[in-house]
Amino acid sequence: MEKLIEQFSLGLFVWQSVLFIGLVLLLKKFAWKPILDAVEKREEGIKGALESAEKAKLEMQNLQADNQKLLKEARAEREEMLKEARDIKNKMIEDAKGEAQSQANKMIEQATAAIESEKKAAMAELKSQVAGLSIEIAEKVVRGELSNKDKQEKLVESMLSEAKLN
Repeated sequence: MEKLIEQFSLGLFVWQSVLFIGLVLLLKKFAWKPILDAVEKREEGIKGALESAEKAKLEMQNLQADNQKLLKEARAEREEMLKEARDIKNKMIEDAKGEAQSQANKMIEQATAAIESEKKAAMAELKSQVAGLSIEIAEKVVRGELSNKDKQEKLVESMLSEAKLN
């Protein structure tokens, strides 16, 4: 029986080998090529994806460099605009100070002129009032002097003597 089992085992081995080889040949003819083609397509797809990823990485680096450049330019432009704004502000402040000083000086001059004019007008009015009062006093004195005939003659004589001296 052992021989039979050995023969059966050997026959089974041969049949299994034949079937295996047949299966490999069938797979090679019908399945192996499509599987290899699919693997190659997948490999090419992966290579393409890697190349695309590398291109995208380079583009990202370029974009980042461009963004950094644009950011630097924007910062420089902002600083320039701030500097210009500060300069304009300082100029406006200086102009306003100058204008205010000019207006103040003009107002002081006008006030001084108005005070001087009022002073002259007051002096003229005071002189006019003093002259009027002097005339009234002189008139009263002269009336008093002229009311008496002796006094009139003395006054005429003193005036004549004064007129001769001048």
